[in-house]
Amino acid sequence: MPERLGILGGTFDPIHIGHLVIASYAAEAIGLRRVLFMPAQTPSHKSRGDISPAEDRVAMVNLAVAGDDRFGFSDFDLRSDGPSFTSQLLARVHRELPAREIFFIAGADSLRDFPTWNEPDAILEHAQLAIASRPGTVVTGAMLATVRNLRNRSTLFESPLIEVSSSGIRDRVRKGASIRYLVPDEIERYIRDRGLYLDAGT
Repeated sequence: MPERLGILGGTFDPIHIGHLVIASYAAEAIGLRRVLFMPAQTPSHKSRGDISPAEDRVAMVNLAVAGDDRFGFSDFDLRSDGPSFTSQLLARVHRELPAREIFFIAGADSLRDFPTWNEPDAILEHAQLAIASRPGTVVTGAMLATVRNLRNRSTLFESPLIEVSSSGIRDRVRKGASIRYLVPDEIERYIRDRGLYLDAGT
């Protein structure tokens, strides 16, 4: 039986407890041997000037996942110079790790927009979706019927809703407010030591 591998993509600017919680619940519920956190090079909906340098986001991911053998960092998406599309990322992962059964982790709210993602059929060809249930979001048969094979290539799991956002954390840093308990202690120290998010443009 192939080893089950979870993929959690995102800007991770910064990585926070919500990312870690959903990865932990997915690993336990689906039996993932490992969850790889893959920072995006250039998210398709953002420009390079809107996000922190890759080296800072990589450093924060590595600090956050250290000490948990289920988690790891991957630079798959950072190897690309172009916009980050999930379909292209998963195609690269599938080519380089062909012996793995790949699960792309996302929240249930993502299913509403999934038909508009770049090449949703290709995403399902290379990976299954690991969908975290969310309070207030009911996964319906109609949602699972919007893309061919979506129903058969989706696995639902329970995960608490952690209402923490990276943009909210950046805003609190700019305002001089505490981000304790919103991010791991190591990330809080890194943000402070590097002076991240103090500029109004980040």
